Amino acid sequence: MKTLTLAIALLASLAGPSAQAQERVWRCGNEYTNNATDAQRRGCKLMEGGNITVVQGTRPSGASTASSGSTASSSSAARAPAGSPRVESADQRARDSDARAVLESELKKAQARQAELLKEYNNGEPEKQGSEAKNYQKYLDRVADMKAQIARNESDIAGLQREIGRLPANR
Repeated sequence: MKTLTLAIALLASLAGPSAQAQERVWRCGNEYTNNATDAQRRGCKLMEGGNITVVQGTRPSGASTASSGSTASSSSAARAPAGSPRVESADQRARDSDARAVLESELKKAQARQAELLKEYNNGEPEKQGSEAKNYQKYLDRVADMKAQIARNESDIAGLQREIGRLPANR
């Protein structure tokens, strides 16, 4: 027991100097500094507790558009990530058109699949297959699986329709 407490005390004494080597850090709004004179001049608050890790980021390049006051420019700046390249309106319309074509193609496939599933489902009474004549549970499992497939496909159709509705109208 004495050796255990002695080992803990030894580890604590070794960890002590490294913990004390941590510089004091002040928080100035969203910035952090370890410069005491700068922190006092700016009225920053001393951070206490655990270690602080700060990862430098990039400054947004469109900061002036958000302060211009126009809602259209600030809403478009809010949607595009900082530093992303501007896309010409003709290019964007072409992309939107391509996206609409892909989504409409997927919607047609999903609707055709839905019609096929409903026909096979036959209002909850699909035709029995070979081995299902002897094993009724197997038939019930297949019917339940078909019902789940229909529900999933309906959900896919609804999602595709929502996505198409979010795209700008064709011009």
